[in-house]
Amino acid sequence: MKKMKKLFALTIGLFFSLITLAQSESDVILGDWYNQEKDAIIKIYKEDGKYHGKITWMLNPLDKNGNPKTDPLNPDESMQSRSRMGMIIMYNFEYNSDNEWDNGNIYDPKSGNEYSGTMTLTSKNHLNLRGYVGIPLFGRTSNWSRKLD
Repeated sequence: MKKMKKLFALTIGLFFSLITLAQSESDVILGDWYNQEKDAIIKIYKEDGKYHGKITWMLNPLDKNGNPKTDPLNPDESMQSRSRMGMIIMYNFEYNSDNEWDNGNIYDPKSGNEYSGTMTLTSKNHLNLRGYVGIPLFGRTSNWSRKLD
């Protein structure tokens, strides 16, 4: 009977360890990332089991008139006056395995276009973000680096 209790306790412990490991693998992308141009920092965060990203810093946050940059190219006129600072530009990414997140969307405020997206962690501090229309083959990859300072 004691052996059964020990085996049961060991099995339960192993089960919860595997769940924790899976969560930590998927959460490795959380944090602050420089975009490829290094003119913005995007904070990747998790909400309701999905991964999103919002702009938290911009090298040039003001327009030529000294006002905060907005979203004038957004096809939705009601969104054109919103500030770029704090803007959610990535949403609904899901971890699938092997350091890949997919089924997400990427909004580019510089063009006003929205794309389907995938993210691949190539190393602890390097992330490839791919935006595409239709299939990933026809897209563009941007290389992001983790903010370490």
